[in-house]
Amino acid sequence: MKEIELKLQGKISRLTNKTFKFDERAGEGWFSAVYFLKTCEIVEAFKPDNVVTMQFFQKNDAVLCGTDEAIALIKTFGKNPEELEIYSLKDGDKISPFETVLTIKGPYQNFGFLEGVIDGILARRTSVATNVYNVAKAASLSGIQKPVIFMGDRDDHFAQQAGDGYAAYIGGASAQATHAMNEWWGKSGMGTMPHALIQIFNGDIVEATKAYHKKFPEDDLIALVDYNNDVITDALKVAREFGSTLKGVRVDTSRTMVDQYFFRNQDVLGDFDPRGVNPELIFALRRALDEEGFRHVKIVVSGGFTKERITRFEELKVPVDIYGVGSNLLKINIGFTGDNVLMHDGHQAKAGRIYRPNPRLELVE
Repeated sequence: MKEIELKLQGKISRLTNKTFKFDERAGEGWFSAVYFLKTCEIVEAFKPDNVVTMQFFQKNDAVLCGTDEAIALIKTFGKNPEELEIYSLKDGDKISPFETVLTIKGPYQNFGFLEGVIDGILARRTSVATNVYNVAKAASLSGIQKPVIFMGDRDDHFAQQAGDGYAAYIGGASAQATHAMNEWWGKSGMGTMPHALIQIFNGDIVEATKAYHKKFPEDDLIALVDYNNDVITDALKVAREFGSTLKGVRVDTSRTMVDQYFFRNQDVLGDFDPRGVNPELIFALRRALDEEGFRHVKIVVSGGFTKERITRFEELKVPVDIYGVGSNLLKINIGFTGDNVLMHDGHQAKAGRIYRPNPRLELVE
């Protein structure tokens, strides 16, 4: 059973290294800034009896993620970790600027070399979780929470997928593109067809969809309909062929392309940008499907969607059912800072830093 299932059942409070599978070199300081390593050596030699409190914070309204991972890191690689006193918020907590999210108390040499690694974990996970949360919130502005599919597999190094997928789950993603993205939270990857499949069938959307359905009959059938840059024509082709079996169509028109619909209907042009997946194209697609009785067919859109773009679509009540979002969810725009703020429980910190107690913090057993 996945640890996330045990956590959701209340049998464990946090995920552990059984989930995160750290690189053992982290314990050797391989990923730590060298000045932290040198400081630990100096402190060990000259001030071994120190007891410091380190606190971590950031400067945005955000959705916190990475605390389980950071704590597992400390428990795995800190020296005498059972003697460290750790307080923390939890993954998924909403946090405010400068709010303390994690504190560690103990001899500096036992954990100080992990400071930068912890900052990095919290920064990446919280950034992705917050990005997804903001996109999911935008996708609910019409009054209906529309699913957001996390499609960030091609936008970063593949080794990041498990952690990014977990952070996206914490932020509210409904499904994810790869099995790796789902590894930490116990699901399977979700996807339908790429443009490559249609190419192999010489651009014949119907034949490509037939092959897909024959090979994966248990899947909800969703056809990709922009390959020929004629979304409405191809959507109707597959809808007429599959009827009620067709569950949806996905539109992924490039931002540099103008769909053939607008060349056939030039009278509608003049007051909007007709490139890419635009509201007018989706309105026209919905009308065309409905007029032929295919009201059950959902519309999935992807390709360069951001919080701002989704907000615009929702405000215009564009008939989108599902949003696929990729690169914009992976922007690292939240940075964390770890500061030593107490020495033997008394204030001792660089100018401008103070101990910020937070009653929401929970002791980590």
